[in-house]
Amino acid sequence: MSYHSTAAQLATLAEAEGGNHESLSPFLTGGGALFILLLLLWITTRFNRDR
Repeated sequence: MSYHSTAAQLATLAEAEGGNHESLSPFLTGGGALFILLLLLWITTRFNRDR
């Protein structure tokens, strides 16, 4: 099985399952991801005691 056929099957499955769900806001999802990444960055720099 090639990567192309696998990707095509996953895209078809996502469309069949309702890939464009109305309750998922891209801004909310992106903002949440950004917040989590910034929180992880703060935790990493806060507890880095190597210096």
